Amino acid sequence: MEEKEHATIDSKFRRVLVAAHRAEQLMRGARPKVEAGKRKPTRVAMEEVEHNLVDWGYGPPPQPEETPAEAEEQAPAASEVH
Repeated sequence: MEEKEHATIDSKFRRVLVAAHRAEQLMRGARPKVEAGKRKPTRVAMEEVEHNLVDWGYGPPPQPEETPAEAEEQAPAASEVH
């Protein structure tokens, strides 16, 4: 397998996730975007991802979680509650 970095997919892990999701779609009956022949759905999905034929998006990046100290600073003190 060629080790090329694609501008649209930022990591190998995400590439595998996208291809796995696409392979599931193919197994459920989605039409392939490349010539499938008698290849397995996983191979077809990987080729589609390599040719940037699969649209993907997982939404915005996650926001950092607050530490317990930050949460205490934002919570009202017991004397402020009425």
